[in-house]
Amino acid sequence: MGPTLIILFFATLILGIPVAFTMGVAGLAAIFVDGTLNPLAATQRMFAGIDSFPLMAVPFFILASELMTACGLTRALLRFANDLVGHVRGGLGHVNVLVSMLFAGISGSALADAAGPSAIVMGMMRRAGYEANYAGALSSATATIGPIIPPSILMVIYAISTTGVTVAGLFLAGILPGIRLGLALATANHFVSMRHGYRGRDQGATFGELSRSTLAALPAIIMPAIIQGGILGGVFTPTEAGAVASAYALVLGLALKALTARKLYEAFARAAVITASVFLIIAMASIFGWLLTYLQIPQSLAALITSVTQEQIAILFILAGFAFVCGFFIDTLPALIILTPVLGPIAAQAGIDPLHFGMMLVLNLTIGMITPPV
Repeated sequence: MGPTLIILFFATLILGIPVAFTMGVAGLAAIFVDGTLNPLAATQRMFAGIDSFPLMAVPFFILASELMTACGLTRALLRFANDLVGHVRGGLGHVNVLVSMLFAGISGSALADAAGPSAIVMGMMRRAGYEANYAGALSSATATIGPIIPPSILMVIYAISTTGVTVAGLFLAGILPGIRLGLALATANHFVSMRHGYRGRDQGATFGELSRSTLAALPAIIMPAIIQGGILGGVFTPTEAGAVASAYALVLGLALKALTARKLYEAFARAAVITASVFLIIAMASIFGWLLTYLQIPQSLAALITSVTQEQIAILFILAGFAFVCGFFIDTLPALIILTPVLGPIAAQAGIDPLHFGMMLVLNLTIGMITPPV
């Protein structure tokens, strides 16, 4: 069964078949080839993978992001970031980083960030004379902040797959790494801008302009504070926080008269499509991960790693490198679902805190996502 599962998975992946169907086809084929497992077990694993109350937070956060975009608050964040840092050297690059950090506190998804503010700023950078390759690379890199700064869809899914961690704990743990990642990207942008002569705006924003743009962006800026404050203060659960965020975005859009019936329909439709694709990936990855566990892949991999070294820091680097390389070829979401039951026991055996391991896994998979050949 093992060779069939692995060969079919990579063969269908190379053929360009969507990863959800890749995992499903490989998993079902392996079950039929083996002959000892009941094929109906695959259906049970699919439903078990998505039958979780915390997963209800995912569609709510996706809907909140779509509603905020429909309200025009993404543009408001761009104006605020441009007024704040657009005048410094490499200004639009810094705008790209800052707006991605702010939008990450709303969307929780690299895809939403890349398709929203990062794509808009990339066009602005190209029109301002930045090289197209650099504008695209920076926009891809800044989008990786989305799954790190809470709320993060990947962290919700990791918390469901792992014992000993909470969504609130993961959200809190993601704040500092997300900020440090943003600062690192801003530093890199500064040195690249010095080398290539990328300048900022001719004049900085006046106090009045900055005040107006801050006021316009304030509703979007305070949403992450509402989410984090409510969760950490014990006011509501992460799932309820997603519902509160969606309700906040809806009420705000109606109050600002920014949501027409058409925009509202389109926001709900996009959220439904994205949610369906996410849950399909989770269901199919649940089959694949279950088969890896059935084949005792985690035990075999743990024995291999411990035969090389038993030092905790060395094992952590090995796991980080493995996750990073997997991110080259597999989308972040299915990779997280597959690798958590495989690498998690190895980390636990080495005494690595599951919270630390989760942040490492999410970060390395996300960085691997923007690394060639993907």
